Amino acid sequence: MAATDAVFSRVRRRTEAVQFERLDGRLCLAAEPGLPAYDVGTPLLNEIWVDPAAGDDSAGGATRSAAVRTVAEAWRRVPVGVPLATGVRINLVAGTYPESGVPHYWERRLGSASAPVIIRAADGAATARLPALNIFGCTHLVLDGLDVSARGGDVLHFEACTHVLVRNTTVRGLGTIADYAVPQEALKANQCRHIYIENCDISGAWDNAVDFVAVQDGHVVGSRIHRAGDWAMYVKGGSAGILVAGNEFFDAGTGGFTAGQGTGLEWMTAPWLTYEAENIVFTRNVIHDTEGAGVGVNGGRNITITSNVMYKVGARSHVIEVGFGSRSCDGDRARCAALLAQGAWGTDVVGVDVPIPNDGVTIASNVVFNPDGYVSRWQHFALAAPRIPPAGSNVPVPARADLNLSIVDNIVWNGPADHSLGIESPDLAATVLARNTINAARPVLVDPAGADYRLAANSPVPPGWLGTPVAPPVVVPPPAPLPRLTAAFATIAAAPTRAVTTFTVTFSRAVRGVTLDDFTLRRGRVVLSLRGARVQTTDNRTFTITGVRGTNLAGSYTLTLRAARTGIVDAAGLPFASPVQAAWRMARWAPLRA
Repeated sequence: MAATDAVFSRVRRRTEAVQFERLDGRLCLAAEPGLPAYDVGTPLLNEIWVDPAAGDDSAGGATRSAAVRTVAEAWRRVPVGVPLATGVRINLVAGTYPESGVPHYWERRLGSASAPVIIRAADGAATARLPALNIFGCTHLVLDGLDVSARGGDVLHFEACTHVLVRNTTVRGLGTIADYAVPQEALKANQCRHIYIENCDISGAWDNAVDFVAVQDGHVVGSRIHRAGDWAMYVKGGSAGILVAGNEFFDAGTGGFTAGQGTGLEWMTAPWLTYEAENIVFTRNVIHDTEGAGVGVNGGRNITITSNVMYKVGARSHVIEVGFGSRSCDGDRARCAALLAQGAWGTDVVGVDVPIPNDGVTIASNVVFNPDGYVSRWQHFALAAPRIPPAGSNVPVPARADLNLSIVDNIVWNGPADHSLGIESPDLAATVLARNTINAARPVLVDPAGADYRLAANSPVPPGWLGTPVAPPVVVPPPAPLPRLTAAFATIAAAPTRAVTTFTVTFSRAVRGVTLDDFTLRRGRVVLSLRGARVQTTDNRTFTITGVRGTNLAGSYTLTLRAARTGIVDAAGLPFASPVQAAWRMARWAPLRA
C-alpha cells in the first residue's frame, strides 16, 4: 500500500468521522472511543531471564531461578545480524540495572512478525529501571513496561529501526531544563519505519520530549508527553503516515505539537524528500500549559488537526500556528546535492535556509479555551506570508504556508473580543471569522484544575466533534530512589571471656534471600565451618545466627556478611551492596556457652 494511503483515508469534516485504514497487517483498530493497539500476537519465544541481584551470567537464563545477571549478557545471546527463526523474550526481574551491565549500543537484532524480540519488565510496569538505551538497525522490537531514565544525550533513541513498539514505558530525562542540564530529547526516532508508542509517559528534555525525524508509518497514542523546552513533540524531516491520538501534551516551551519543523536535507530518506511532514492526523488530544502555541504546522502536506482540546496555551505568542518549515544542509554537501538531483527540496550550501511550504492543512472542530486572566500574548493565529525560496531549491515559487488551508468549525475562547486574529489576508481572515466561533461561546471543561479536560455536558461543542478526547492513563512515577541497603552487626565485646555463639545483624529495611551461606567465619586466616548453625528472623530485617561453634580457642575472629553474589535484595529488588563484619579477640581458651 502506498505511503500516502497506508495510514489514513480522508478525514471528513463536520458530522462525518475520521476513517483510519490499517497501518499494517499487525494493527488492531478498536472501536470508538478506543485507540489503535499494535498486536504482537502469540509468537513462539525463547525466554531469557535477567535478575540484577541474584542472577549469574554463566547461568542458563531460561527461567527466573536460572537468570543471568546483566542485560548485556541477555542481549549477547540474541543472534546478531541474522533473521530470527524463533523470537526471544528478555524478562527483566524488578530492580535497578546499572549502566555497567547494559549494552552501550543495541545493534542489529532482526526479529520478524512471527519471531519478535521482546524486552519486558517481568514484575509489572516501571519495576525494571534502566539507563539510556541507544538502539540501531533492529526490527520487530518490543519494549514493554520499562522505566528508562538518563541525564544526558537522548534517553531512548532508535535509528534505522523498523516495527518498534514501546508500550507502558516511562522515558524520563533527569535534571533541570532551565540550564540545559537534561537530555536533548527524551525519545528520538530517526530514519525509521513503523514506530508505535502506546500508553507511555515521556518527559524531560531541553529540546523535545518526542522527536521523530524521517519516520514513516506508525502511531503515538494514549501517552503523556511533557516537560520540554521546545515543542513537546514534533514529526519532521519527511515523516509521514503518523497518527497522534488520545495523548496529553503539557509543560512545554515553544508549543505542544507540530507537524513539520526544520531538517538538514542529508538526514531525509527517499521518497519523502519535499515536505517536512505528510499525511499526519492529530486528533482527540489534550494540550495544556504550553508557553507557545498549542499546535502548529510548519512545512506539511495533508495534515489534519481535529477534535483536540487546548487549555492555557500561547501565553508568549499565539494559540495555533501555520508557518513554514525549514531545510538546510548540515555539512554533507555531496549527499545534499545528490538528493537535490532527485528532486528534493532544499540546498547543498551550508548556512542557507530554505522555506518549506504547506499544502492541504485542515484545522477543524478543535476547542481552545484560555480562561479569564490567561491570554495569548499577541494574537489567536500565526500565519506566515508567502516567501520566495532560493534558486535551485526545487521549492515552488512563491512558497505558501496557506495553500489549500482550511480552518473551520473551531471554538476559540482567548482574551478580549478585539484580540488580534493574526491573519493578514483579508479574504482568509473573513473566512476564518465566518466559519469559526471566536470569543462568542465559552467552553466548559469538567475540572481542568483537577486535570480533567473533557468537555462538560453544558459546554458548546464544535460541529464535526469526534468525541471527548481520550483520557490518557495515569502513569504513576516510581518512588524516589531508596537509600543504599545497609546492615550492621550488634555490638560484640572486643575481648569476651566466653565463646561467642550467637550473633545478630540488622538491615536498614526488610530483605529476602539471607542464608547461612552468605556468612563467613574466620579465626585469623582460617575459615571455620558454620555447619549446625541456624539463621532465623521474625521480621525479615533483624536476623539471628545461633549455634555457632569453634569460637572458644584463643585468637582473632571475624564474622563477615558478604554482599557480592549473595541474592540479598529488598522489596524493590535493590541488592545489598556493602559487606559488613563483626570482629573480636579471644585472649585465651574459653569454654563454650551452655
